[in-house]
Amino acid sequence: MSSFPHPDRYQQMEYRRSGRSGIKLPAVSLGLWHNFGDATRVDNSRALLRHAFDQGITHFDLANNYGPPPGSAEENFGRILREDFRAHRDELIISTKAGYTMWPGPYGDWGSRKYLVASLDQSLKRMGLEYVDIFYHHRPDPDTPLEETMRALDHVVRQGKALYVALSNYPADRAAQAIAILRDLGTPCLIHQPRYSMFERTPEQGLLQTLGETGVGCIAFSPLAGGVLTDRYLQGIPEDSRAASGSKFLNESQLTEEKMEKVRKLNLIAQQRGQKLAQMALAWVLRDERVTSVLIGASKTAQIDDAVAMLTRRQFSDSELSAIDAALL
Repeated sequence: MSSFPHPDRYQQMEYRRSGRSGIKLPAVSLGLWHNFGDATRVDNSRALLRHAFDQGITHFDLANNYGPPPGSAEENFGRILREDFRAHRDELIISTKAGYTMWPGPYGDWGSRKYLVASLDQSLKRMGLEYVDIFYHHRPDPDTPLEETMRALDHVVRQGKALYVALSNYPADRAAQAIAILRDLGTPCLIHQPRYSMFERTPEQGLLQTLGETGVGCIAFSPLAGGVLTDRYLQGIPEDSRAASGSKFLNESQLTEEKMEKVRKLNLIAQQRGQKLAQMALAWVLRDERVTSVLIGASKTAQIDDAVAMLTRRQFSDSELSAIDAALL
């Protein structure tokens, strides 16, 4: 039986500093949004986590509502953490989030101090942890004063329940305000997690500039556009694919002929680079040095291997970037 963890696990991974902080994250991080809830065999979840760690992936990203059902990803992760990673806790960055609905009534959602503190307490209990490394506010709250939400994040750090705090899904202007409040409180924002891919370039419209100027890192979620930026759908929609499953995150109506024509053009560019399309899409997000890490999901260990192998062909020529932009028009 092969040893775990692999003794050379840190040799092939690239680690990038998060903004101006002291923390480095792996260029590829593993998200537990899918494939870690109760609908997935825990042995498969365990295999993915162990394999990721063997490849130098030290950052596991969760949220209170990951599952299904909500909370189950944290529970299953906690079990695997106890059984497989107990001796390696200090080699890991574990993050979780709160901001979406978790329990009935007016206190189980959004961004109030009561919700955020209670949610983190529940997350720590589910995972069997004394603290998380990063605690995110998962989405901006249009009704709660931003100062209250940021003070709650500051509070959990001072309690010792989180080492760092972060934001997710905040637009550029709102992120700038939140980052300034946290800085004044003495608990700076470590990182921001936006949706960012070739098909979702909103972060380029001010957010990346704000993060760069304020010394905050960036970790991109959905860098493969929910699986569209892969070779999975080049020949149609496989029966066992996410798009065929009725998922609200990707369905057949989103795979228009116009979009798939762009995907086919991008695939040709990737082939010319000697990469799979998914690898090129990940490398493209990492082309900007303000991006600390890309957050991948995985249902198979081979997907993790492909993502890590991308790092050997991460650079782009000006002509390649121009060709990609042209394919996306």
